[in-house]
Amino acid sequence: MAQGPDPYKILQVDPEAEDEVIQAAYRRLAQKYHPDRTSGAEAMERMVSINAAWELIGEPARRAAYDKSVRQRSATPATGGTPWPGAATPPPSATSTTPPPARRPTSPRPPETVSSEWTSGRSTSGGGYDAATMRAPEGLGAAGPPPGNPSGSVLNFGRYSGWSLGEISRADIEYIEWLDRATIGRNFREEIDTILRRAGRRKSAAVDANERRGLFRRR
Repeated sequence: MAQGPDPYKILQVDPEAEDEVIQAAYRRLAQKYHPDRTSGAEAMERMVSINAAWELIGEPARRAAYDKSVRQRSATPATGGTPWPGAATPPPSATSTTPPPARRPTSPRPPETVSSEWTSGRSTSGGGYDAATMRAPEGLGAAGPPPGNPSGSVLNFGRYSGWSLGEISRADIEYIEWLDRATIGRNFREEIDTILRRAGRRKSAAVDANERRGLFRRR
C-alpha cells in the first residue's frame, strides 16, 4: 500500500481510539464539510480526504489491514529503493549474521517539576512510545492477563487492556507517562498525576524550593 496522508490525523482521532470514536469523528467532519453545507474548492478537497480516510480505517478489518501496512513500512530498511513485497520479512540479501543494534537503555532523569498551582495536565517527558504503533505488533491485550493486585481504573484499549493503572505503573511507568500525553488518556489525568508523583516522576515547584532551602537549614 502506498504511503499517503495519515487517516487518523485527517479524522482527528488518536490511533488508539475505539472504532466508535472514529465513526463519530467521521460523521462530525462529514457533516461539517458536506457540499450541502459548505461550498468551495477547499471544502470539497477536505471532504474527499475525509472519505478516503474513512475507507482506510472506518471498518475494523480495513483498519487492521492499514495498521499492518504501516508497521511493515516502518520495518522496511531505508535503502532508497522500492520495498520488497511483504516488507515485514527482509530479502535474503538483507539477512546477515550481524546482530541488531542493542536497545538504547533508559537513562535516569530528574522528575518533572510543575507549578505549585498545578492540579492536572500532561507530562512533558516520557519514553519511547509512538502512538502510531501502539496497536500492534503489541496489539490489543498483548501484555497478557493482568498480574493481580489491581488499583485504579482498568483500561479497555491498547497492549495493557484489562490491566488497572496501578498494575501498569508497577510494570511499565513509561507507558503511564505516554498515556498522560495521549488524547485517549485524558479521562485518567487525575489518577495518572497521583501515580507519577508517587513514582517520583513529577513534583510541584513549591516542593522543589523547600527541598533546596532544607540544605541550608540551621541545625
